[in-house]
Amino acid sequence: MNREQKAQVVAEVAEMVDGASGIYSIDFTGLNVADTIRLRREFKKAGVKYKVAKNTLIKRALQERGGYDHVLDRFVGQTGIALGYDDPAAPARILKEFIDPKTERPTLNFAVLEGEIFEGQRLAEIAAMPSRKDMLAAIVGSIQAPISGIVGALNAVMRDLSSVIEEVAKQKEGVSA
Repeated sequence: MNREQKAQVVAEVAEMVDGASGIYSIDFTGLNVADTIRLRREFKKAGVKYKVAKNTLIKRALQERGGYDHVLDRFVGQTGIALGYDDPAAPARILKEFIDPKTERPTLNFAVLEGEIFEGQRLAEIAAMPSRKDMLAAIVGSIQAPISGIVGALNAVMRDLSSVIEEVAKQKEGVSA
């Protein structure tokens, strides 16, 4: 790989890091080609970008972007990086489902979510995090619940009022007849 190709890879990784809310370092040692292709497809379906590159090039790209100095020494072995954007936990959910229980491959080295480092052993914990869409739905639901209660109460008052008016009208009809 010549300098120009290396610079191109660094620029590509640096561009991928821009806007990423979750960065995952994945050790894919021992993963066969078919499984690697399947993993890439799963990532692509979920909108997760995945790149395999030399650790030195990944480190250089992260240094260019800044803010990742605390994880640079953690890139060892055969490393691929997965980047989540809208849903920072999406790569973790895919990895958790993908990992073969017999071989336990691939493995998560670490993840950086919103600036916080999570060790690879915490994969299940990260995967259990709700997606941004789920959190927004929960917030909207909690905001909507009191409003629905108020609307229900107003409807009940109006229904009761119309029932009272109807009864009074019936009584007046009975008195005047």
